[in-house]
Amino acid sequence: MKRQARGGGPMAIGASSGKTVEEAADSAMEPGGAQLRRRLGRADLRAVPEVRKALRELLRHWGRPGRSEIAELLTSELVTNALIHTDHDAVLTATVGPRGLRVEVRDFVGRRPMLRVPNADDGTHGRGLVLVQSLADAWGVRTHGVGKAVWFELDGGAV
Repeated sequence: MKRQARGGGPMAIGASSGKTVEEAADSAMEPGGAQLRRRLGRADLRAVPEVRKALRELLRHWGRPGRSEIAELLTSELVTNALIHTDHDAVLTATVGPRGLRVEVRDFVGRRPMLRVPNADDGTHGRGLVLVQSLADAWGVRTHGVGKAVWFELDGGAV
């Protein structure tokens, strides 16, 4: 079942659920988890393959290879979006715990991402959030005082 966070602030985009953003954030942040945290330089697209490699290492012992590949793909999409559509740094946090994986990319621009149907004439643009919506078990956008965090979760179940 897909879920999306909702709570006291603007509605996060994604699928539907009764969990709040804070509850969803807490679900993957359990004791015994491992975490990857990276600061991503403004417009530095070299960070995308570096983040994929670091995430692959973090998930090496997760024991869910199909889900790990999905996690790499979705993380690449979120990182690329943050670096292309903002003119600021971003911060990636990936946490793997007993209940699954949560990846969050925080940027410092308040403009919310737009989920759009990709245009066939648009090449490879416009598909990132559609992939996240299609493949993640949960995802959404959480606003911060300065900027936002776009996140997804994979529960670690079978593909």
